[in-house]
Amino acid sequence: PIIAKKIVEIALKEGADAICHGCTGKGNDQVRFELAIKAFAPDMDVIAPWRFWELNSREKEIEYAEKHNIPLKINKETNYSKDKNLWHLSHEGLDLENPKNEAPINRPGFLEMGVSPEMAPDAPSFVKIHFEKGVPTAIDGEKMDSVALIEKLNALGGANGIGILDLVENRLVGMKSRGVYETPGGAILYAAHEKLEEITLDRDTQHYKQQMALRFGELVYNGQWYTPLRKAMSAFVTSTQETVTGDVILKLYKGNIIPVSVTSPYSLYSEDIATFGEDHSYNQADSAGFINLFGLPIKVRAMSDKAMKDKTGKRFPSVE
Repeated sequence: PIIAKKIVEIALKEGADAICHGCTGKGNDQVRFELAIKAFAPDMDVIAPWRFWELNSREKEIEYAEKHNIPLKINKETNYSKDKNLWHLSHEGLDLENPKNEAPINRPGFLEMGVSPEMAPDAPSFVKIHFEKGVPTAIDGEKMDSVALIEKLNALGGANGIGILDLVENRLVGMKSRGVYETPGGAILYAAHEKLEEITLDRDTQHYKQQMALRFGELVYNGQWYTPLRKAMSAFVTSTQETVTGDVILKLYKGNIIPVSVTSPYSLYSEDIATFGEDHSYNQADSAGFINLFGLPIKVRAMSDKAMKDKTGKRFPSVE
């Protein structure tokens, strides 16, 4: 969304009447670009050469470049479709198009942001991340801006084989598409933030936020960032982060992110209540009454089932 927004700003400043992008007619990125363009310049024309040029495949593009002596960093054997930014690097195409094939993450030159778990160091690395209202602000006690922070986590995570994802996505246009993604810094931040939320969010808020995350992801994936619903959902998320402040220590080892420690001044975790030892805050005898009330609908259904069977010989639909 931010790329398209900036493109529109430049186009309007230059007095352009059209914006051109290099997205294919099969992907979601074309939708994300063009919906954002419509949001800020509804009358702007869009030119997408992939939709009408004869150069309708990456192979034909390479042939064209070779014929006209245009230097490329790739060839037909390394012609993966790649998109890269600060947050991630995606790989699609070639042997990845068949989900039967193993992703060549150990092939020299395939990964660009790190190494495979097999090639990662035999000793673990540790990282401490500090959050303020859900926003990461420091690593190992050193405050830094967001760009520097994600760059450092990318380097640390990449060196330990973190954040390599092999998944099949459901594209908006209807097809399934396989991709391998590198997001070492993103994976670390996600794990740390999730761990901090476990002790700072109440149960209902945490569960609802998790349910809403799928819908929020769909909105972003489908290019609907500049919509009232996305804005409203973001406002909800911002509200939930008021108490998500604290420190998380993680162990990074051969592709694994292992929680070590989590602390927060707003922690809702009570060791006195959660203990398996003797405590004076939680009366275990109270659980009997709670279970009776919580299980009342199940008990009533079973009683009604028995009464129907005794009276008519019929039963309620099975719940087994």
